[in-house]
Amino acid sequence: MLLKSRMSLAKLVMAKLLSVFLFMEVIASGFRFGVDGLRMDYYIMTCPFGEQIVKNAVDRALDDDPTLAAALVRMHFHDCFIEGCDGSVLIDSTQDNKAEKDSPGNLSLRGYEVIDDAKNQLEEQCPGVVSCADIIAMAARDAIFWAGGPIYDIPKGRKDGRRSKIEDTINLPFPTFNASELIRAFGQRGFTAQEMVVLSGAHTIGVARCSSFKSRLTGVDPTLDSDFAKTLSKTCSAGDNAEQPFDATRNDFDNLYFNALIRKAGVLFSDQTLLTNAKTRAAVNGYAMNQAMFFLDFQQAMVKMGMVDVKEGGKGEVRHNCRKIN
Repeated sequence: MLLKSRMSLAKLVMAKLLSVFLFMEVIASGFRFGVDGLRMDYYIMTCPFGEQIVKNAVDRALDDDPTLAAALVRMHFHDCFIEGCDGSVLIDSTQDNKAEKDSPGNLSLRGYEVIDDAKNQLEEQCPGVVSCADIIAMAARDAIFWAGGPIYDIPKGRKDGRRSKIEDTINLPFPTFNASELIRAFGQRGFTAQEMVVLSGAHTIGVARCSSFKSRLTGVDPTLDSDFAKTLSKTCSAGDNAEQPFDATRNDFDNLYFNALIRKAGVLFSDQTLLTNAKTRAAVNGYAMNQAMFFLDFQQAMVKMGMVDVKEGGKGEVRHNCRKIN
């Protein structure tokens, strides 16, 4: 028991040190923090228990349904990749506007109730202070740690966007993208090929539906292991909505996703293509051999992703209800 406590303490101390290094790297990378800019301690005076409220809401939800860890991470990605990290993915459609969440690429998103729960509690404690965009970013971070991944801090102070249009979701990467297309899509948002690979490692938790990979089963796919192809075919025999885990530990954040790619057992074409492309193969091999390196690079990339096209100051708002604009 004492050994476990010491290990937990050591992990937390290391996390704090990594957070300092990450913060210094973020600044050095050119991210500017203005008067209304993002800060690690953004809510220290206005909502000091805000992060703990979010973490408690996430922990309760994941204790009841561990599969929500992957859902919350995916929600954060889908939010940031469209209009920037501004909570626009949370907005419900209205009679006059079809919102992002109703696009085909977002229909399988889950976990909205976790964000609602955290927001409701935050509005009771410190009304009008913590943005929905920050809640998504914190929830994704806490979900990763809950699943056994790295613990890290993130800058906060994002404002919520006032736009959510279904047509904007055309910018989401498709599961049929090859590595070159993925490199281009992520590059347009400031990510390197290596950062794209490490963010793809989020697929170490979660599942894919048959509809997103069944095209690989219609012919002979040289990048797909023949035995694993039979596994995918068996999954799809239950229909388009049948789910296939990305790796053998669907609720554990580890590096088995990359080991699966080396065995030609990537579920999506956009997964397996990372091994076949010369620009991304070395990163896949590296993360498959070194989980610690994957964890470190992943948390750095997540901090960077969480700052894509953020709204600050008057460019956004703090929604009272995450599902609708004030």
